[in-house]
Amino acid sequence: MSTLERAYFLARSGEVADLPELKQRLKGEGFRAVDALLATYSVRRHLQAICAATFRSAEANAETPSEPEAAPAAQHDESST
Repeated sequence: MSTLERAYFLARSGEVADLPELKQRLKGEGFRAVDALLATYSVRRHLQAICAATFRSAEANAETPSEPEAAPAAQHDESST
């Protein structure tokens, strides 16, 4: 996977809040030339927008149930018919 592919994957994952955090994560994973590859204005703005739209903080993840609760099944009352 290329550096740019990984950058977009991380941005869409919701795991990084902004571009500086994204760059730090890429460098920590051993990707090279991160600053040079993400230097283009349009790439930076696009990645920043994706991060902002998809980022979920740890607190938000804790408050949001992972699966929606099933609605209780409607009960049929035989005595009213």
